[in-house]
Amino acid sequence: MRTSAAFSHTVRSGVRNGRRNVVLYVVSTASGEPSQVGFIVSKAVGNAVTRNLVKRRLREIAAETVRRHPCGLNVVVRALPPAAAATWGELVNDYHKAFSKVAPRLAGSQWNSRRPDNDAAVDKA
Repeated sequence: MRTSAAFSHTVRSGVRNGRRNVVLYVVSTASGEPSQVGFIVSKAVGNAVTRNLVKRRLREIAAETVRRHPCGLNVVVRALPPAAAATWGELVNDYHKAFSKVAPRLAGSQWNSRRPDNDAAVDKA
């Protein structure tokens, strides 16, 4: 995600869930549009070196989301100041817990019917 309009749309109209280290905003898009992820890491997180470290970690964690859901999602990840001191495991845990809370709340979207969890449940039945 590169434009401020895309960030604003996702933050204002997206579903939000916050954890100790991150806040996730997710909005579903048209089914054919590729998924996009944007990051907000303010100076409150730390100096430039610390902010870039946090961004690199979050970028790697979010890449899994894009691999699982290549189309139909816009995600904004806001790093909170405690993220600077968080371990890799804490960031992963917070991101995944926030995403797992946000995903079911994308009510009425076509995305819910395409979730891999739903496909696995259908295959087992």
